[in-house]
Amino acid sequence: MLEVHVNFVVLDVETANPDLSSICQVGVAVFRNGAINNKWESLINPQDEFHPINVSIHGIDEEAVKNAPTWADAFPVVSSLLRDSIAVSHTPFDRVAVTRACERYKLEWCSCRWLDSARVVRRAWPIFSQSGFGLSNVATHFCIQYREHDALEDARCAGEILLRAIAETGLSAEEWLKRVEQPIGCSGAQGIRQNGNADGPLFGEVLVFTGTLSMPRRTAADAAADAGCRVDTGVTKDTTLLIVGDEDVRRLAGHDKSTKHRKAEDLIAKGQPIRILAESDFRRVVLRSNAAVGGC
Repeated sequence: MLEVHVNFVVLDVETANPDLSSICQVGVAVFRNGAINNKWESLINPQDEFHPINVSIHGIDEEAVKNAPTWADAFPVVSSLLRDSIAVSHTPFDRVAVTRACERYKLEWCSCRWLDSARVVRRAWPIFSQSGFGLSNVATHFCIQYREHDALEDARCAGEILLRAIAETGLSAEEWLKRVEQPIGCSGAQGIRQNGNADGPLFGEVLVFTGTLSMPRRTAADAAADAGCRVDTGVTKDTTLLIVGDEDVRRLAGHDKSTKHRKAEDLIAKGQPIRILAESDFRRVVLRSNAAVGGC
């Protein structure tokens, strides 16, 4: 289950021309307790020209924004939604756009901590580490339906992708602020790998974690290794146990499951003996096993 502190705000903008300060639409999606809680969008009159290429991308032109507020008019609402939050944008362009628009209108941007969800994607899933981490491609990979190049829809989609990364790796939004500053190959929560205690009652089991756990991944990995499990980073032909966060294990729609969960189910369908356990059951099994070891 996504923990209650999974809170962040996603911002996306569209621009009228190559000048990033020429914002013509803004969308803000507020995520609280691991789900979308509030959303706001507005067309913006950039008081600038519209380039045909930009119009062909998002469909917004001079006529559409002639009665829309300027960035200075909309800024108080945007600022109130993002103030003191983890502010998410997919790639740095939206962050630079709002900064440039504020400079243009001599507005002071609110205090927030920026998190680039594209950098999160590159570290959460090796398949996107070098390419393919654009919003549209990642959404297609995870079967997330959204309307591309609409500011609010882009913001919602980026937020849903971040939620998946949090569930997949066990890293909170706060922890991702630090993780994105580390090299892509750097070991994070998903990189925990340990050999099992040869005397443990579960020796021979090869275990993988997925979803958000109620305990830190390192603590869970230590407990599993003490019981004899080899803790691995990804589901392979050697995997025998997949431990899933309690809420994640109950999800029925395949697209809501993590990549590891879906891969395990594919291997099970092909005959590989993988047992999928909810975290609560894992805790009971491991605690009982460790207690038995302690009593020898």
